[in-house]
Amino acid sequence: MSTRAVLADAEATRAFGRELAARLRAGDLVVLAGGLGAGKTTLTQGIGAGLQVRGPVVSPTFTIARVQPSLADGPALVHVDAYRLSSLAEVDALDLDTSLEESVTVVEWGAGWVEPLAGDRLEVQVERPRGRVDEPGDDAAAGTRVVTLTGIGGRWAGVELPGDPVEG
Repeated sequence: MSTRAVLADAEATRAFGRELAARLRAGDLVVLAGGLGAGKTTLTQGIGAGLQVRGPVVSPTFTIARVQPSLADGPALVHVDAYRLSSLAEVDALDLDTSLEESVTVVEWGAGWVEPLAGDRLEVQVERPRGRVDEPGDDAAAGTRVVTLTGIGGRWAGVELPGDPVEG
C-alpha cells in the first residue's frame, strides 16, 4: 500500500514528518529518495521533532551518519546521508545493522544501498515538481513537495500511513 501527500512548503513537510514519526518505532528503516533540494532533510527534521530527539536535525552530508538520542522514552534517530558513498563496502562500514533494532534509521539517498539491512522498510519518494533549490529565485522553504510512502514487508501491513491512498 502506498500513500501520497502534496505539501505546500517546508513547514508542511516538517509537519508531515512529525505525523509520520507517530507511526515509527525502534527497528524501522526509512529509505528516502528524491533529487537535490527536494526536501529529504526537511522531512527528517519533522521526523526528529516527532521522535523528540536531542539537537537540531541537519543534513549529515559530510559526517555521513549522525545519531540523535531521544529526549523522551522513544528510540534514537540514526540519520544517514548515503550521497557520498560509492560502494556497498562503505555502507557496510557504517555498521548500521548494529543500531537498527533500537533506533529509527533514516537514510537519504539510500535506495539501492541499504535494502539488505531489513526486509521491512518504508520507502519515501520526495519530489519538488516546481524545480530545484539551486534555481534562481528559489529557496529551500518555498515550493510544493509531493511525498509518496510505500511500506515494504509485514511490518507495514495494516499501518495507516499519512497521505491519500495511491491506486495500484
